[in-house]
Amino acid sequence: MPPKYFPTRGHLLVCQGNSCQARGSALLYQALWKHLEREGLSYYKQGGSLRLTTSGCLGACSYGPTLCVYRPQGGGLQEGWYAGVDFPLARRIAQAVHEEAPLPSEHRYSPEAR
Repeated sequence: MPPKYFPTRGHLLVCQGNSCQARGSALLYQALWKHLEREGLSYYKQGGSLRLTTSGCLGACSYGPTLCVYRPQGGGLQEGWYAGVDFPLARRIAQAVHEEAPLPSEHRYSPEAR
C-alpha cells in the first residue's frame, strides 16, 4: 500500500546551519511548527496546506535565521528567500502561502524581490 499523499500549497524550509542556529533558527522552527499546528495549517490537518522542514545551510549565513519557501504557481514553482527572519515575519509568510496571496517583500533576497 503506497503512503498517503497530502496535497500542499507550499513548503517552508528553516535553515539549521551553525550561523542560523546561533541566531535563533531552532527556536524559530519550533515556534513556527507550533503555530502551524495550533492554526491547523500543517499539511496533514483538515484544511491545512503547508509543509515545514529544517534544512542545511541556505547561504545567508551572516543574516540568519534564513527561511526559504517554495509554492506551485503557474505550472512551475515560485521561490521566496528570506534572511533575518523573526517569528512575526515567518507567520506572515506562512499565512500568505496558505492563502495563495503575494509573499511579503520585507527581508526577501531572491531575484523576485526586485
